[in-house]
Amino acid sequence: MTRASLDKQPHEVASMFDDVAANYDLTNDVLSLGQARLWRKAVAKAVAARPAEKVLDLAAGTATSSLPFAATGAYVVPCDFSIGMLQEGKKRNSWLPFTAGDATRLPFRDETFDAVTISFGLRNVQDTDQALRELYRVTKPGGRVVICEFSQPVWTPFRTVYTEYLMRALPPVARSVSSNPDAYVYLAESIRAWPDQAGLAARLQQAGWSEVAWRNLTGGVVALHRGVRA
Repeated sequence: MTRASLDKQPHEVASMFDDVAANYDLTNDVLSLGQARLWRKAVAKAVAARPAEKVLDLAAGTATSSLPFAATGAYVVPCDFSIGMLQEGKKRNSWLPFTAGDATRLPFRDETFDAVTISFGLRNVQDTDQALRELYRVTKPGGRVVICEFSQPVWTPFRTVYTEYLMRALPPVARSVSSNPDAYVYLAESIRAWPDQAGLAARLQQAGWSEVAWRNLTGGVVALHRGVRA
């Protein structure tokens, strides 16, 4: 079993997600206490995909996050660099155009998509700023980005409790439901090391995105960042 390190070597991260692919969605539901489904709904609403639009769902994993976009009539491309995740997704929804791709070198032409989105995957990319630039590159002028990622709870007492949960409760729970519990130790550490809401917004702006804003979900445990390509 693979446990990636915080320098996020691509082969380590991809292998780690290959290991947990089969039970990944179930594990997320358990560890998030059911909040993961609510977060997916918030992402779908923020993306606001319309019929015939092209949507890139990066770090899509098994494509659970892609289905709401497809349901609107949009053409959605689930993209991930974990082959194990893509294979698991293909078993469930073979009609979707699953695509293997690295967030720092996306296999798409400039200005291809009306909307691009990534949920709980950006912090696993080795070069966050390059990934944000790549998302910008493949988005049409006037197109939009939506990023859903773990962040910093805004209420200080809760932030302390949350941090304790991540490092103490999460690994034992993961052992009971995941095929690779060590992967969730890495995930907990990566959440703690991730920039806060304002920090990620600044990086979006540096990558060229305009009209950058964010909305906290679950008290800031998760933040939904948005931007527009001018």
